[in-house]
Amino acid sequence: MNRFEKPVTGNEAQLRYLDADFKIVRGGSFVRCAVTGVPIPIEELRYWSVARQEPYLDAAAALKRYQELGE
Repeated sequence: MNRFEKPVTGNEAQLRYLDADFKIVRGGSFVRCAVTGVPIPIEELRYWSVARQEPYLDAAAALKRYQELGE
């Protein structure tokens, strides 16, 4: 971690992933990447799968999941 990154603290949120947005089902400050397990602050969440209802840290993690599932 560098000096610009803040450690993720608080409770893990539960979200419902929609096409261009998400709905908070259970409040919290972060979700965990489905591929890497790294916590993602809610305000930095940009990648997710509506079909699988799972979040991804970045585009590379999303691509890895799609490739694993043969999509």
